[in-house]
Amino acid sequence: MNLTVDSLTGDQLKSVLPDLARLRIAVFRAWPYLYEGSAAYEEEYLAKFAAGRGAVCIVARDGDKVVGASTASPMVETDAEFIEPFESAGYDISKVFYCGESVLLKEYRGHGLGHAFFDGREEHARKLGGFDISTFCRVVRPDNHPLKEPGYVPLDAFWRKRGYAPVEGLVAHYSWKDIGEDEETSKPMQFWVKALT
Repeated sequence: MNLTVDSLTGDQLKSVLPDLARLRIAVFRAWPYLYEGSAAYEEEYLAKFAAGRGAVCIVARDGDKVVGASTASPMVETDAEFIEPFESAGYDISKVFYCGESVLLKEYRGHGLGHAFFDGREEHARKLGGFDISTFCRVVRPDNHPLKEPGYVPLDAFWRKRGYAPVEGLVAHYSWKDIGEDEETSKPMQFWVKALT
């Protein structure tokens, strides 16, 4: 492996959107997201993300091949579904930095790239300035879900080591199409938060 990690913004970020779409469709198909991705959905979703002035994508490459990526932006530049729980809980949205998704091919896990993704996003938040907290969310699925992978270990311990913790009641609801479904359905997304001071 010849792994490198870069922090991309602006036109550089836009240049990796096709790779990011490919990775999102592949990685999020697995438990717990079970995402039935499509190129059309990805194009629209990622174009909106890339248009944000504060958007960043941390990209991992093995040589020239993009093998992982992690996105983030100020919360004010994200979807209303993610903003609403923070506004309802009394947070100042302008001071919240949202770490979006991290996608990494399975064979590249365990090489420190998860830490590099968080380091890069938190560094970008500090560079932009004005943020009190960093946050991300994860889907909540029932333990008895028929498609749950045997032996699946959630990343809770890793996230706690990074200083994040779930905040009770801070939950968004976001819709996408699960594998084998004809229609999108809403899923609860639990937010985890870390102080950036």
